[in-house]
Amino acid sequence: MQKFVGMGVALVTPFKEDLSVDFKALTHLVNFNIENGTRYLVINGTTAESATISLEEKLQITACIVAATANRVPLVLGIGGNNTLAVIEEIKTLDLTHIDGVLSVVPYYTKPTQEGFYQHFKAISEATEKPIILYNVPGRTAKNMDAFTTIRLAKDFKNIVGVKEAGNNMQQYLELLKNKPAGFLVISGDDDLALGITLAGGAGVISVIGQAYPKEFSQLINCGLKGENKEGYAIHFRLMTIIDAIFEENNPAGVKTVLKELGICGNEVRLPLVKASAQLGENIANFVSSFKA
Repeated sequence: MQKFVGMGVALVTPFKEDLSVDFKALTHLVNFNIENGTRYLVINGTTAESATISLEEKLQITACIVAATANRVPLVLGIGGNNTLAVIEEIKTLDLTHIDGVLSVVPYYTKPTQEGFYQHFKAISEATEKPIILYNVPGRTAKNMDAFTTIRLAKDFKNIVGVKEAGNNMQQYLELLKNKPAGFLVISGDDDLALGITLAGGAGVISVIGQAYPKEFSQLINCGLKGENKEGYAIHFRLMTIIDAIFEENNPAGVKTVLKELGICGNEVRLPLVKASAQLGENIANFVSSFKA
C-alpha cells in the first residue's frame, strides 16, 4: 500500500458566508495541495466537519474532489460511525469507483469493549474489498482502541491495511510499530508527533496543517521516511508554533484561519463549532506573515 505512504491531508470543507459548500475554494485547495507535494487526500474526515455534512453534500463534495484530482493522487473517503449496520450500508451504497481507500473511525459515544471494536471492523472489512485504514482518535470517541486490537485486526483481515493513530500516545505508537505485521501502515494522526513516528518506522501522516503548508510538511515527512532526522526537525521547528495554534481552540477553525490568511478559502465553520477567537486569529495572522518572509 505504497499509495498511502507519505503525507496525506485531511481536507477541510470550505464554506461560503451563508455556510453552503464553496466548491470553487475546494477545487483551489485540492490543486494547491497536489501541486505542492501532498501524496494523497482524505475526504470527509473529522477536519471536514463531517458531523455537520449531509449525505447529499458528501456526494457533491466527493464528486468535486474526484473531478479536481483527475487521478493525480489517491483518494481516501471517510466512512465511519457508531452504527455498524449503517456504516456497512453506506459503503455498499456509495460509488467508490474513484476511491482508493476507506478511512473508518472507531465508534464514538457508545464506548464498546475491545471485542466490540474488533467485531465492528470485522463486519466493515467483510463488506468491501477496498483497503481500509482504521482511525483511532480517543480524544473524540471517548475510548481508546488499544494496540493489541489493532494488530489483531491487521493480522486477520488483508484489506485492513493501516491505522491512523491519533491518541497523542507515544507508547501506543511504539507498540504498534513493534508488533505490526509486515506491510501494515502506522500513520500519524498527530501533526506534532508525525516526524518522530515516521523516523521510528511509521508510514507518514494524515495531516491537518499539511494542507496549508503542503510543500514544507511533505518535505518533513519525506525526511522522516529517509531517516534524515536533522533536516526533518529543522522544518518541524519552523512549523511548531502554527501546529500548536491550530489546535488551541477547535479543529478545523484554526487551520481554516490559516487558509484564509493564505487566500485559499474562507474561515467559516458550522455550529456547534465557531470561528477562531480574535486573539488566536491575530496570532495566526502574525505567523503566516512572518513565515512568508
